[in-house]
Amino acid sequence: MTARSELLKRGLRLEALTISWNVVEAGVAIGAGVIAGSVALVGFGLDSTIETIAASALYVRLRAEMKGASEEEAEAHEVRALRIVGVTFFALALYILYEAGSTLWLQEAPEASPIGIGLAGLSLLVMPLLAWRKLRTGQALESRALIADAKETIACSYLSLTLLLGLGANALFGWWWADPVAALAMLPWVIREAREALEEASSE
Repeated sequence: MTARSELLKRGLRLEALTISWNVVEAGVAIGAGVIAGSVALVGFGLDSTIETIAASALYVRLRAEMKGASEEEAEAHEVRALRIVGVTFFALALYILYEAGSTLWLQEAPEASPIGIGLAGLSLLVMPLLAWRKLRTGQALESRALIADAKETIACSYLSLTLLLGLGANALFGWWWADPVAALAMLPWVIREAREALEEASSE
């Protein structure tokens, strides 16, 4: 088996792990967020859903090459994956802006969420390691889509930290506004990732 085949197998394992992790993370975050009325937690869960979609597109792209797809077909999969990531990130940005803005305007205080705090802390441990492995593999494969997906996972680490700070401030000090503010703090990263993904797809 060639060195590239080994890298493709590693990439497939990493994307399968990403999909599995984010499916669980999305379900827990959205469920806990709805119960607590936390915009930041629901937004984090939706981000996990988007990462699942992106990772699935990457999985299809890597598997296609493993099965002998042509260079043109592999490139088409990469461009499609980048476009999917960009569009879904813009949708997430609109959701966060609307929900966080409404929460601040109406002053709707979310409840404390121990489950959300635990999830954010665990994600902060897992995501950086997963991102580093995907980045190394993407660079070795010279796959722009896999590198972009690794950067998305890095962004998820930042979102985990932001979420942890917002939920912690609300739970410890009763700062209800920390939750929607934490959600709004995610926006620059979300929009940047959306623009980069779409620009990369357009350049191809």
